Amino acid sequence: MPGKLKVKIVAGRHLPVMDRASDLTDAFVEVKFGNTTFKTDVYLKSLNPQWNSEWFKFEVDDEDLQDEPLQITVLDHDTYSANDAIGKVYIDIDPLLYSEAATVISGWFPIYDTIHGIRGEINVVVKVDLFNDLNRFRQSSCGVKFFCTTSIPKCYRAVIIHGFVEELVVNEDPEYQWIDRIRTPRASNEARQRLISLMSGELQRKIGLKVLEMRGNAVVGYLQCFDLEGESGLVVRAIGTACTLDKLSSPAAFLPACNSPSKEMKEIPFNEDPNPNTHSSGPSTPLKNQTYSFSPSKSYSRQSSSSDTDLSLTPKTGMGSGSAGKEGGPFKALLRQQTQSALEQREFPFFTLTAFPPGFLVHVGGVVSARSVKLLDRIHNPDEPETRDAWWAEIRQEIKSHAKALGCHAVVGYSESTSICEEVCILSASGTAAVLNPRFLQDGTVEGCLEQRLLEENLPAGCGFCHIPYDELNMPFPAHLTYCYNCRKQKVPDVLFTTIDLPIDATVIGKGCLIQARLCRLKKKAQAEANATAISNLLPFMEYEVHTQLMNKLKLKGMNALFGLRIQITVGENMLMGLASATGVYLAALPTPGGIQIAGKTPNDGSYEQHISHMQKKINDTIAKNKELYEISPLIIGSPIPEPRQRSRLLRSQSESSDEVTELDLSHGKKDAFVLEIDDTDAMEDVHSLLTDVPPPSGFYSCNTEIMPGINNWTSEIQMFTSVRVIRLSSLNLTNQALNKNFNDLCENLLKSLYFKLRSMIPCCLCHVNFTVSLPEDELIQVTVTAVAITFDKNQALQTTKTHVEKSLQRGKPVMDGSIVHVSVTVEKASPMGEGNFRNRATPPCASSTVGVVKMTPLSFIPGAKITKYLGIINMFFIRETTSLREEGGVSGFLHAFIAEVFAMVRAHVAALGGNAVVSYIMKQCVFMENPNKNQAQCLINVSGDAVVFVRESELEVVSTQQPTANCQPSCTGGEVTT
Repeated sequence: MPGKLKVKIVAGRHLPVMDRASDLTDAFVEVKFGNTTFKTDVYLKSLNPQWNSEWFKFEVDDEDLQDEPLQITVLDHDTYSANDAIGKVYIDIDPLLYSEAATVISGWFPIYDTIHGIRGEINVVVKVDLFNDLNRFRQSSCGVKFFCTTSIPKCYRAVIIHGFVEELVVNEDPEYQWIDRIRTPRASNEARQRLISLMSGELQRKIGLKVLEMRGNAVVGYLQCFDLEGESGLVVRAIGTACTLDKLSSPAAFLPACNSPSKEMKEIPFNEDPNPNTHSSGPSTPLKNQTYSFSPSKSYSRQSSSSDTDLSLTPKTGMGSGSAGKEGGPFKALLRQQTQSALEQREFPFFTLTAFPPGFLVHVGGVVSARSVKLLDRIHNPDEPETRDAWWAEIRQEIKSHAKALGCHAVVGYSESTSICEEVCILSASGTAAVLNPRFLQDGTVEGCLEQRLLEENLPAGCGFCHIPYDELNMPFPAHLTYCYNCRKQKVPDVLFTTIDLPIDATVIGKGCLIQARLCRLKKKAQAEANATAISNLLPFMEYEVHTQLMNKLKLKGMNALFGLRIQITVGENMLMGLASATGVYLAALPTPGGIQIAGKTPNDGSYEQHISHMQKKINDTIAKNKELYEISPLIIGSPIPEPRQRSRLLRSQSESSDEVTELDLSHGKKDAFVLEIDDTDAMEDVHSLLTDVPPPSGFYSCNTEIMPGINNWTSEIQMFTSVRVIRLSSLNLTNQALNKNFNDLCENLLKSLYFKLRSMIPCCLCHVNFTVSLPEDELIQVTVTAVAITFDKNQALQTTKTHVEKSLQRGKPVMDGSIVHVSVTVEKASPMGEGNFRNRATPPCASSTVGVVKMTPLSFIPGAKITKYLGIINMFFIRETTSLREEGGVSGFLHAFIAEVFAMVRAHVAALGGNAVVSYIMKQCVFMENPNKNQAQCLINVSGDAVVFVRESELEVVSTQQPTANCQPSCTGGEVTT
């Protein structure tokens, strides 16, 4: 046997009363792994039993250790009737299979029941003994590390980035299976939870096998999704980026270094910050004797016979472009050839990473996306998921061809998603087309510092990624081009959209802000093909309108680029909704955005013309105010380039549009204005809605990327939160205009409530704001948002020492405001069961430290701290159901309690691994279903993140002199107090 699993049940506490006669419980525990089950003795008449069982030993294959969760069931013993279930605990064994991870899982786990929620806790100790396995035909992938973070993890160095890995597994959904006996809600929910856990483990193992085939040892940017297809079945999908990572074990590697070059600098990885005065999130310069390259081996993935692979990557007239004779012309052609040879072996040269080391991205072409509407058919054979595979292969080929049309060889910041309503499914994929640096695509060390390489290759730092990768004389779309405002040599577009984080070497003027486009469209109720056809006809127009909204709002902010763009199209029974979120910035390399000019047919009505004039003035005033608010003053970088009118000749093939443009008055802003055509009342409403976006209150900034552009003096005070709002539409006869207003108000009120609750943290920034919209039922709109609030020093004074006391914010109480239900949950609060739930019981903390509440953040870093160890991925799926919705406080109380329980269970699992934080946390799904007439509701939540150990920078000197050991992990949190 290649492995032995050992489990010990120690004790329980705060169990519920199961025997009404004695107000006590006769509890015992079943421990199950695979097909083997052990039982403890019954501990009579106690709510705090002390079992202290012997070690239960399971002899298993390592393949089973990856697929199967350890299942612990707590029951109440009844002599004359069936034993009553108290609750269950599922423990993922995979973190114990890493070579440098935890050696034991030990701690208090909440006992969870899908009907009653958390019902006490149980203390469990789990160990794994692995034997050497020389079987080359084995089906396990033990040792492959998984990371949710979309950048190279802190305390690791990337040796090779191999490329894209994907997999999916399918099965029938127990909720919809026809069975002879009557299934209770509890049995159905538990069967679903167990099946999803099994499928998740199997999926991770299969992706790990692909990584081993590519000779990698890790998956970064791991994104796992559940598609609940109803009666059709259940699909679990995952994508990621296969890498070979090196662990940086020296404590000196985590110490901040001085800015002057020294021997110590050579030990700092590129993804650690060499400057202690800046935030610890971004990568620093790659230094000598470090490798960062692509594997030349062929990607282990399914092959496709699409003709898209024959498309030429190099534009036919690339050498004949206007910039070919200037700097970088021949180099760009050579660059394409080298990059093409490095990536042409891959079926899909996609990367799920959103943050990269400086110089990695040579050029960014723009956002590429594809959507497809499919009719769901029943999954007949779970072992043959060819249908779903073919769907996604088709989407990826389309993305690949779009990238090639832009003259790009790779797609970065890639993600996939679905939206399902009854038998119709919308598949969506998006990313950013890019050209990568061939110096990073070769095996071997990277010699010389980054600045020298950029000088040799004429790639100016701060603007090179903005330069167009396509040939301006053979552009795939009409675009306005001008010379780069930074280097004055290469052409750049007038606006840039991307799905990645802002590159660390980008030159930004002023601060960024969150920009959202929101759209609702009614559709007729239909079935099967008629429904799919109606959705397919609506999609292109929705995409266009969302894009137009983004452009308008970007111009209104006085900015010229979007980062972290995420567009969701959600399908419901009688409507489609679109929600796009991005972070707007002003890039110094791009031209100053022109104003917004209202134009179009106007009736011979003086009052109407006066109204148009008033709206134009309001727009101009708003642009001026936004430039002042976000400190956008591009004059500091020099005078404008004196040949902007060369743009017009680029539109020769579009004579009609260019003739129209020349007739318009484009004097506003001394630049070409962005024209809004007003030809009907709907267009006028669009202008009104454009001006309804209220900027955040003074002292607040918000963005959906990890880092707020323009701010880098973070303090150590962070506050993560999750908020859910559900609105029930009052009438069936809603118009598109009324729907848009309801949706817009819902999102705006949600943001306002967050600003109000976080007012004690001013000045602060809401980072990684992640909105998710869903239509769980007819007439129901649900918006979920997760984000983290980080304070910063408004006086721009760099922080050195801080008292590490996290501010405790008031927990948002359940609120019923008309038809709106609001839930706001703050995770830094302790559970009602007490702080002890999250303490690390496995290993004694350092003598001088206290173990606080496990921190949770959607960021890949913790401000003012260094991550010293990754303990494994947290990927958990929970179902909660109630038949007494009103008694639990309605929808608000039910959701609030459930989300708080999810946080408690995540924290407990991290603490049991010896960790003190979860980074890259994300709530990927929150599916809510309600039947108010029957007083019933059900909610499904899927969360994931990376369990880590972190230490404060103020404690790093102590840590560096005392090497951390397995028995004394650096769990100090600087005496943090949580109330």
